[in-house]
Formats: sequence, C-alpha cells, structure tokens
Amino acid sequence: MSEIICRNIIIFLFLLYGSPSLAAKEWTVAPGESLSAAVQAAAPGDVISVERGYYRDNLVIDKPLVLRGLNRPTLSGGNRDDVIRIKAKDVVIEGFIIRDSGTDLTAQNAGIYVEPGADRAIIRNNDLTYNLFGTWIEGVDGVRVINNLITGKRDLRSADRGNGIQLYNTTNARIIDNNISFCRDAIYVDITYDAVFRGNRLHHLRYGTHYMNSHNNLWENNESYLNRGGLALMMVRNQVVRNNVAWGNTDHGILLRTMQDSTLENNVVARNGKGFFIYDAEYNTVRNNLIINNRIGIHLWAGSIHNDVQGNDFIQNRNQVRYVAAHDEEWRNNYWSNYVGWDRDADGFGDVPYEANDLVDRLIWKFPYMKLLMSSPAVQTLRMVARQFPLLRSPSIVDPGPRMQPLHTDWGRWFERTLD
Repeated sequence: MSEIICRNIIIFLFLLYGSPSLAAKEWTVAPGESLSAAVQAAAPGDVISVERGYYRDNLVIDKPLVLRGLNRPTLSGGNRDDVIRIKAKDVVIEGFIIRDSGTDLTAQNAGIYVEPGADRAIIRNNDLTYNLFGTWIEGVDGVRVINNLITGKRDLRSADRGNGIQLYNTTNARIIDNNISFCRDAIYVDITYDAVFRGNRLHHLRYGTHYMNSHNNLWENNESYLNRGGLALMMVRNQVVRNNVAWGNTDHGILLRTMQDSTLENNVVARNGKGFFIYDAEYNTVRNNLIINNRIGIHLWAGSIHNDVQGNDFIQNRNQVRYVAAHDEEWRNNYWSNYVGWDRDADGFGDVPYEANDLVDRLIWKFPYMKLLMSSPAVQTLRMVARQFPLLRSPSIVDPGPRMQPLHTDWGRWFERTLD
C-alpha cells in the first residue's frame, strides 16, 4: 500500500510542477560571447540575460524566448538587414539599446521585425535608435509595444526614412507609452483592428500617426507635436479618439478623412495650421474639444455632413471655421470666442445664433489683408448688411444656441503654452 501511495505522490508532483527537464533555463551572455549562439542553444521558453556591453549581431529568433538586457546592453546590426527578426510566438525583447539596421526600404529593414504568425510578441523598455523602421509588425495577434524610445536615421531625408512603429494586418495590438521622433511617421497603421494606442509622445515627424483602413480602435492620451501633421485618421470607422493633445503641427492637429461612426472627445488642438481638418467624414460625434489658437479652427470640406458637433470651445482661432458647402450645417452649444450676441435670460446660451461664415469671413479668406480693417466701421456695416439681406449670405455653420462661457476653464494655460 505504501508503494502505491508513494507512486501516486510522485505522479501528483509531476503533474503539479512538471518535469525538471522541462523547466525554463536561464542563460547569461557576457561581452565577447555570441548572442546568436545562445539563441540557437536555448530551448523554447528559456530566458537569455545579456550583460551590459556592445554586441554586433543580426539575430533570428525562431522559438519562444525571453531576451532580457541587464543594465542596457547595446545590440548593433552593423547597418545591414534587421537587428532582430522574430519568427516565433511568445517572444519577449526588453531592456536593450537596439540600433543600426540596414537602409533598404524595399526589405523593410527594422530594429525589430515581427513576421506574420509571431503572435503575442512583447517589445518593451528598449531604445530603438538609428534604425530604418523602429519596429515592423505584420500579420500578428496580441503584440505589445510598451515604453520604448524610438528614433530614426535622422541624417536621411524624411521620405527615405522608415516609420517608428509599422502595423499591418494585426489584431489586439497595444501600443502604449512610447516616445517616437525623427522617423518618417511615428505610428503607421493599416488593416489593424481592436487595438489600443495610449500615452505615446510623437514629435518631429512627417505625421505623428498615419492611419488607414482600420476599425474599432482606441486612441487616448497621446501627444503629437511639432510635426507636419498630428493624427491623420483616414478611411476608418468606429474609432474612439479622446484626451489627445496635438499642438504646433504645421498642417493639421487631427485629420479625419473618409471617417464614419466615430467619437472624438476631450481633445486639445492648439497652434496648428488647422485644428481639425474634416474631409468626407459623416456621422461622427465631435464634442467637448478645446480648439485654440490655430490658423483655422475646423476646416470642413468635401461633403462632411451629419456630424454631431457640440460642446466644443473655439478660442482665438484666426478663422474659427472654414466651411465649403452648398447648405448650412447646424452645430449645437459650442463656445465661440468671437460671438457678439447676448444672453438676456441668463441661461448660459446666446439668444441669437452664431454664424461662422458670413460675407466678411469669405472676403477675408480671399483677401487676407482685410484683417487690418476688421474694426473699421465699413467692415462692421458690411457684416450687419449681410445679416439683414439673405441674398448676400453664404452657406455657413450655424450654432442656434452658443455657449456664453467655455467648457474648458483652464484654456488660458494652453493659449500661453502655444505662443511663439
């Protein structure tokens, strides 16, 4: 009886803890030793710890492994090919300086290249510097790119650089808390679903985000600044874009191009060429955003209709709205810093509608030097006559009940922050 009990105990312990031969092994690589040799020798599930030092290699990882840097070792690809190429599921890369990929745009040379099928790759706490693409990620589910510093080959022309993070045909990606600069575009996204982009800082680029053909994703708490364009969201639907900041971008803060059924809320767009550029976008909700000190607050064009625009603060934009259409579009309960109406019943909303595009606005677009005469009696009389005689009136954005006070009571700090 005791023999049977002992045998059962052994079987139970085997099932509970597994065979000792199957336990993950930890390998340590020191300067002067080969990383590729360690990867080849390791078994699936092993941990390879790399001591601080300089390593020249082009790694191919074809099994589940954890590759962990100790005290920030440097891994250089010698300006050729990919520095690391991941071919297997469940690979973790963390704690490295990864640099010096090749420069072949056709081959998509990258600091870390994640091949189709390499699901659940985790890339975190690395410096990816002087690579063509920081990461190229294609055809995977559940990738995590977290808390990396990514910079491109800044001595190349912008058009000759790759992107910081490139996602193609992925699902359930999490792109969180990365700082990306001096690439072509920080985050380039195509055919990607159910992803979260949160807490990233994107600056000194062509576009902070270049994004298309992707649906059901969340963008929140990202900051895009000092680029040509901030967030460019194109040919997409069912997006939530909230709590982002886009400032100092020469073209646009947030671009919506052929976008439907999405919500954009609580974003700040400040000192951009255009705060929002809305082109061929329908059935979206744009609410509670702060749009301040842009050349144009919102540029609305190309049949962008049936959008619910309410509760936004338009403050000190040189042109609050540029609207090109054949019919009026109604927005509701926004604050307009140039509104000159009144609130007799003190309910917090103006008694007369706000019209964004009257005859004077149109003339200013065509003849910018007219701004010098904005306070003149002649221009004020022209504006009053245009309101009295509808034949002189152009299609406009009309807000029938504009707010008398801004929703964002701290707007002043954004205005001061964005002064040249």
